[in-house]
Order: sequence, then C-alpha cells, then structure tokens
Amino acid sequence: MAPQKSFTIGYHAFHPDVSINYQLNRFSDGSPESVAELSEAAPRISDYADYTRELLTLSDAAYAKGRTLAGALYLRSAEFYMLPGDPGKTTARLRFIESMREVFGMDARDRERVPYGDGQLGAYRISAREPIGTMVLFGGFDSYMEELFATQAYFFDAGYDVVIFEGPGQGSVLEEDGLPMTADWGPVVSAVIDHFSLRDITLMGYSLGGCLAVRAAAKEPGIRRVICDDILTDFSEVTLGQVPSATRLALTTLLALRARDAVNRITSRAMNKSLVAAWGLRQGMHTTGTATPYDFLRGTTEYETASVSDRVTQDVLLLAGSHDHYVPSRQLARQLDSLTSARSVTVRVLTQAENAQNHVHIGNTELSLQVMTAWMTGLDARDRIR
Repeated sequence: MAPQKSFTIGYHAFHPDVSINYQLNRFSDGSPESVAELSEAAPRISDYADYTRELLTLSDAAYAKGRTLAGALYLRSAEFYMLPGDPGKTTARLRFIESMREVFGMDARDRERVPYGDGQLGAYRISAREPIGTMVLFGGFDSYMEELFATQAYFFDAGYDVVIFEGPGQGSVLEEDGLPMTADWGPVVSAVIDHFSLRDITLMGYSLGGCLAVRAAAKEPGIRRVICDDILTDFSEVTLGQVPSATRLALTTLLALRARDAVNRITSRAMNKSLVAAWGLRQGMHTTGTATPYDFLRGTTEYETASVSDRVTQDVLLLAGSHDHYVPSRQLARQLDSLTSARSVTVRVLTQAENAQNHVHIGNTELSLQVMTAWMTGLDARDRIR
C-alpha cells in the first residue's frame, strides 16, 4: 500500500443545507484547492441534480489536472446522490474504485473474495511484518470499502494487520453481487474471520457499522475489542428523524400498527414534496432489497442494539460527535447504559473545538484514529500487567 496520505483538519460551512454541507465536507480531500472549489460551487447547488452536475464538473477538472484523489472523491460525491438506475452511477462507481486503488497503491487482484452463504463479500488485507494486533474495519449504510483505504493505511503504519471489508448492502457486494443489507452481522464478520484465519480481533464499524459491530460482537467470540464510530443504537429512530416531526409521529404510529397502505400513501406524498425523502427512501429500498417504503421502514427496526448489548463481553470504545446531525446524542447514553456485561467501556465525545463534532468526525478524522490507537495501546498495557 502507498504511504499514508496526511489527513487535513477543518469542517467548512460550504452550504446552508446541513446534509448537503456534510457530504461536501465528507468527500473533500481537504486541500486548499478543494476548499476553494467547493466554496465556489456550493451557491449553484439547490437540489440533488445541481449537486451531481457541479461535483461531476469538479471531478473532471481535478482529473484533468492530475489530482486523482480529489477527482475520485468528487466523483464519489456526485455518485452518492445518483438514484439507483441512473446510467451514470455504475460508471462513476467503477472509476472511483479504480482511482482509489491507484492513489493507495492497490490492485484489483488485491481484492479478496470471501465466501458468504451462496455469495461472496469483498475485502482487502494489508499486514505489518510483526503486527501488534489485528483490526477488522467496515463502513455503514452507504459506504464503499475503498473509502477506508486511508484509515487502513493509518493503522498499518501504526503496526497493525488490517482487514477492510464490504458486507451485504455495501459497495460492490450490493451493486455487483446483489446481496442486500442484513442486520444479522455476526455471520458476516465470522465469514471474514474464517476466511483470513484471524485471532484477537479489534472490530470497528463506521456509522450504521457502529450498530452492526455491537450486534456482531454479541455473537462472535473471536472478537476481542469493539470500536463504534459512531454509536448508533436505533436505525429506525435515525431514519425517521430525517422527516418533519408531525410526519414522524404519524409514521411511527402506523408502522407499529403495521398499516402498510397508509404508510405507503404518506411516504409517496413525502417523496413528491421532498428531494431528501425521495432520495433517501429509494436508496433505502435499494440497499435493503425491499419493494416498498413500508417494507424498508419496518426493516429498519431490526437494526438496534438494545436486545443484544447485554451479551457483549469485550472491551468497547464508543465514539460520538458533539453536534452529530444524524445520530441523536441520547443514543450514546443508551448504548453506554446497556453494555452491562462488557469487560470495559470507554466513551469519547469529539467536539466542535476539535473540528470533529459531526458524524464520524468528518473534519478531523485523524484525531478519531489517534483516540482509537491510544485506546488499544492502553488496553495492551493493561493486559500485559495482568
């Protein structure tokens, strides 16, 4: 793998819409050139069509100048808001993957195919000569594992054997192999562990992966430590939190009553009125392999940690952002309180003063990685004493 690319610091106010602003920050390389380009483009963005057009333009210009990482990230940013079925989505995804491999010195042949049920998962592994530990990393609801190359390189440079993987509903496992997302993440992680014959694992999940990591740790004894970045105890609450309060209350009630037709009528009206609702529900149905908004929203209730947290016996690190626009802060307290059998639980809330206040600490990713590394080093020292 190529040498670690340095992380930049700063969460920028590119756009007044909190979600659009987050995505512009998320898929920026943080360089002064990118900050200037995004600042100039943002006022021309009023909807997702504008967003896609502007980011594709920036991507083309960056590639033309030989700025491959910036071009790839802009391209992924544009692809993020393309709806399933958009003919440009596959082209953008494949070029993004190819470019990230180029930047980080990887090759298509480095992608491992991990047997899982009747299909296969995707993974990359890089190993230090004498690793001090083993880390297994994965993303969230809308992630590609190639987005984790920089994080993988960071932990490799710190001396770890590092596996990143895509499970059902993620990246190429969804788009090429057609495996939809599942809340039963224990067998997913077990498939990766068995394929690589891993031991003494630190499992880390990003975003929704924070929920899935807890669910996997409750079932898989090969996991020694768990990192949730961020915590996410209730995906249904997070999903419904993106709609107005009156609609949210109605949908919560109707979902509990299993009122399929009523839920589909309400969501159909919402999709006609709201770009974020239309995009979010269509993307949700695509990722989970569900046919209607009702099926998708009912399915989100399976992605929770309350029912399994008391079976987690590992050391656990919980990370959160002080101003996460996606996951309510109350979920951190719930997760902390429910880990009643864990060997130890450590909590770190990253702040606005640290430029790490938002979801998965976009704006100061390196700080979150430093927190994780220090936590693992401290546990190693504790265990040596014992």
